[in-house]
Amino acid sequence: MQKVSEEGDQQGEKKDNSPQAEVKANWKEWMVDPSEQFYYIWLQVMIIPIFYNWVIIICRTCFQSIEVTYLAVWLTLDYVSDLMYVADMIIKFRTGYLEQGMMIKDTARLKKHYLRSSGFLWDLLSILPTDLLYLHFGVHAPLVRVNRFLRTARLGEALDRMETRTSYPNTFRIAKLMLYIFVLIHWNACLYFALSRYIGFGADRWVYPNVSDPVFASMRRQYFYCFWFSAQIFTTVGDTPLPDREEEFMFMIADLLIAVLVFASIVGNVGNVITNLRDRDNVFFPNHELVKAYLRSRHISKELRKRVNDWYQHLHINKKITRENEILQQLPVQLQTEIAVSVHLPTLSKVTIFQNCEKSLLEELVLKLTPQVYSPGEYVCKKGDVGHEMYIIKEGKLGVVADDGVTTFAVLSDGNFFGEISIINIKGNKSGNRRTANIRSIGHSDLFSLSKEDLTDVLSEFPAAKRHLEEKGRQILTKMGMLDESVEGAADGGGPPEKAETKVSRLEDAMDALQTKLARLMVELESSNAKMLARVALLELQVECHEVPPENEDNTDDGGGEGERERERDDDEGVGGGQVEGEREEGDGEEVEMRGRGEDVKEESREEAQCMEGVKAEGAEDGTGEDSGGGGQTRGDDRMEGEMKTDERRPAAGDGGESGRQRSEGRERENKSASHHDNKNSTDVEQKTHEGEG
Repeated sequence: MQKVSEEGDQQGEKKDNSPQAEVKANWKEWMVDPSEQFYYIWLQVMIIPIFYNWVIIICRTCFQSIEVTYLAVWLTLDYVSDLMYVADMIIKFRTGYLEQGMMIKDTARLKKHYLRSSGFLWDLLSILPTDLLYLHFGVHAPLVRVNRFLRTARLGEALDRMETRTSYPNTFRIAKLMLYIFVLIHWNACLYFALSRYIGFGADRWVYPNVSDPVFASMRRQYFYCFWFSAQIFTTVGDTPLPDREEEFMFMIADLLIAVLVFASIVGNVGNVITNLRDRDNVFFPNHELVKAYLRSRHISKELRKRVNDWYQHLHINKKITRENEILQQLPVQLQTEIAVSVHLPTLSKVTIFQNCEKSLLEELVLKLTPQVYSPGEYVCKKGDVGHEMYIIKEGKLGVVADDGVTTFAVLSDGNFFGEISIINIKGNKSGNRRTANIRSIGHSDLFSLSKEDLTDVLSEFPAAKRHLEEKGRQILTKMGMLDESVEGAADGGGPPEKAETKVSRLEDAMDALQTKLARLMVELESSNAKMLARVALLELQVECHEVPPENEDNTDDGGGEGERERERDDDEGVGGGQVEGEREEGDGEEVEMRGRGEDVKEESREEAQCMEGVKAEGAEDGTGEDSGGGGQTRGDDRMEGEMKTDERRPAAGDGGESGRQRSEGRERENKSASHHDNKNSTDVEQKTHEGEG
């Protein structure tokens, strides 16, 4: 029993000693994270000693009565602030820092990092024991502690941290500006009193009045008078006495220059604050000024303008924000999601079809919710409209009304939703994704809308959730009697699933058909190019035939001359026909490669030459060329050439009307021949294509 008790005592001693060991170990490993609350609070505490030194040291130096009267208080506060300076250096030795994105917690590395920084030198200079100079200058020389001003960087860091954390940054900026101005006026008041004592109290109207006067002898009166005088100078308001001495002029010049900077800084900072407030309002709420200007320019009715103004007034009075997505765009996506989840997830979870869905799906959907505000009597949706979004009621009441707008079937309130079926494509839905009721806002209503496109984009990444939502939608439609089960069964289970081999064969057949169509189009393109070349050659020949020598026109009545002209024309036509035939053969060579019709082209060329001779011999026999048909494109063109030459001879005989009729008949025959030739070419191309497919 004694051994057991001894062992128990030893275990108790070990348990008692273990917390102390943990405390010692934790103290050795203790470090400060700059992003934690402790560091932020410590920065706020450090504002007190820094601000104390900036205000009190200069005040004690210039106002000796204040220094002498409260000496014990000042000395106590001095050494308390020094202790806080020392504690601040200890905390800096243990303050972590980031290196490659990781927080460094090793105390040895933290000490080395602080010792090598420039901040350590300034902190060390600010804590040097300059109070030892009291032994030489006396205890009433607080100016020896001027090195305490070197810790000002810590004040700037503290104010910056407070500005980033406060919920009212614009108000904080104004307060910080006023603090700086107060310190500046305070320093100027102290220097003014010191200069007045140097010149002599009451020496002139500019300096401080004579302290022998009981009215101006008290310490409070001295400080308040000097502070008021400095404030007048810096704000450039009020009448200040004119300086009489050089020292006074120099002091006033320096103060006026500083006053210009102070005034500019005040105006600039206040202007920035006002601009920020206006920008904030423009981001939170739609720009009312632009809308009002547009309504005035378009001469909108007063009733409609009143509705717009009431809607804006409702937004501003109740702080309704309709542009949440634009505001959150300034943050990373992860933070956007977390904020949207904390704001909208409870509302989205109330929707029946979204209950029991994946949390990741809901997190994606909350980013898609768009807040909307509806005025009293405004329709959210009407019966028969195609549904593009669903609505979730956040606040307000909406009525389900009849077509007359008076009869109310039901009232929807906070947490209700509608239109969820219209944004899910459910096969067999009898409504066809159209609205089945009229929804009208009874008062001012705040709704969230979720568009069909956003839901489709999100569900494309969650196929299981998509099937789950469709199944829930079918259940709801079945309860409502709006689901056609026959259509649904035919769409879902009408036949066995198509095999992969069948899909591949079907795609191959479709590819072959497309290739056949492409080959046919290529052949038609080449044929059109060949015909175009032949037409160009024919037009060139016609231009040459129209050029008649001038000396032959004078002898139109001479029969012998007419015979010679006919022979010359025949010779020219023979030469021209041969030239045309060569060009035509060259152009039709491409068709020979595609269709293999070289012999037909030569036969057509000979028939065209015979036809041209017949046209030149007698214009009345042109109808035979029309009956012959199938002469091709070049044959019809040659006929038009013969017709034009015949027309040239007819005016010489004095029959202008007959020549006009013959020209019109020639053009008509040429058009018919060309169309017949085109039909024949297209028939040949189709035959070739079918042969290639076979």
